[in-house]
Amino acid sequence: MTRTDTASRVISAPVERVYAALVDPDALTAWLPPDGMSGELERFDARPGGSFRMILTYADASEAAGKTTADSDVVEARFVDIISGTRVVLAVDFVSDDPAYAGTMTMTWEVTKADGGARVEIRADDVPAGIRAEDHAAGLASSLAHLAAYVER
Repeated sequence: MTRTDTASRVISAPVERVYAALVDPDALTAWLPPDGMSGELERFDARPGGSFRMILTYADASEAAGKTTADSDVVEARFVDIISGTRVVLAVDFVSDDPAYAGTMTMTWEVTKADGGARVEIRADDVPAGIRAEDHAAGLASSLAHLAAYVER
C-alpha cells in the first residue's frame, strides 16, 4: 500500500526567493534537515536528470535510529522535473539495508503566490513504510519552518 504525505506553509517572502532556496545547494543544506539533524551535500546538480546526495546526521542518535547508520540517513535524490520559479520534483531513495525504507519516494515542491508572500506545498508520494506518518509530518513541518526562517531573514 502506498502512502502520500503533504504539508504546506505560507512564507513571508517573494516567490522567487523561496523557489531559489529549493535549487541552491547552500540554501538546501541550511533549511532541509529537520529539527535534530544537520545536512551535508556530497554532490549537487539542479537540473532535470541531475541529482544530489545528502547525508543527514542526527544530533542525538539515542532519540532516533538512522536509516543508513546508527546516526545518519543518506538520501539519493534525482531531479525529475524543474519548472523555474514554480516546481521541483525529486525522486528520493534512502540508502538503507532495511527493506522498510526501500522504494522511491516522489517529492513535489510547489511555490505559488499567496497573500503575504509565497505558499509552499510539499507532496510526498510512495512514502516508504518504515517512515512513520507522524514523524514524517513533523519532519516536513520542521523543514518548512527552517525554509521560512532562511528566506525571511
